[in-house]
Amino acid sequence: MEKIREVGGQAVIEGVMMRSPEFVSVAIRKSNGEIFVKRDPYIALTKRFKFLNIPVIRGIIVLIETLYLGVKTLMFSADEAMKELSPKSKGTRKEGLLESLWIFLMVILGVGLGILIFFYLPLIFTDFLKIKGSLLFNLVDGLIRLTIFLVYIYLISLWKDMRRIFEYHGAEHKSIYTLEAEEELTVENAKKYSTLHPRCGTSFLLIVVIVSILVFIFLGRPHTFTDRLIRLSFIPLIAGISYELIKLSGRKKDSRLTKVLTAPGMWLQKMTTKEPDEKQLEVAIASLKSALNLPQEREIRE
Repeated sequence: MEKIREVGGQAVIEGVMMRSPEFVSVAIRKSNGEIFVKRDPYIALTKRFKFLNIPVIRGIIVLIETLYLGVKTLMFSADEAMKELSPKSKGTRKEGLLESLWIFLMVILGVGLGILIFFYLPLIFTDFLKIKGSLLFNLVDGLIRLTIFLVYIYLISLWKDMRRIFEYHGAEHKSIYTLEAEEELTVENAKKYSTLHPRCGTSFLLIVVIVSILVFIFLGRPHTFTDRLIRLSFIPLIAGISYELIKLSGRKKDSRLTKVLTAPGMWLQKMTTKEPDEKQLEVAIASLKSALNLPQEREIRE
């Protein structure tokens, strides 16, 4: 069951990425109806280097790996979509070292923008309010951060082009629920499960926002630029703590306390997941089976 809890995924353009302890797989529905699957061997750094598998520290490592693999698979699906529009196109990415460098830069840019929008801007807004009390300052700062995050999620949910990705997101969750229930990975079995999952990345981000409020309260009110930099340096710690909480929720998912604590994240997923159709479930299951190195029910092009 521990290995099952280590399985996770991500919706991509017209497909789903699944990650198991040994493989990363991407399944994409082509315009001709065929499912294309790409699988690569991948063992997490925390598995390869035991000294990294320390509570909190492992959360930071997992987050970096997740961001890297997420961007890589998303770019792969985007390239496949471009090939559908222009079969002669070879894409714009460089291969080998240049490709890895480009993905790395994209991750750094994404993390930098995230820190700017969700952590630094709330500080500036709170400073304008001239709040003197340390506790009140951090509560207002956290409230502004939470508001920005919720508005961001809401605006994304209004983007019509995102709906199919949200449907594949729902398909990802349904297929993982089927695996966790130790049922045969079929469309019929997956259909009955919810599109909302406690270990979802959306829930993780919400936990990050909440944990940041609690951690920053202990740091007091930042007065100088150096104080702000010190504050931002705690973000990896916040991510690590949040990872441990989301990991714990997977182990104690039937606990009443866990259900209460994960309820806000589950509610938020109502905006980032949609009910998939059978073809989308088929893609998610194909990706999951490939990641688990299980035989496919139908012929899949790899």
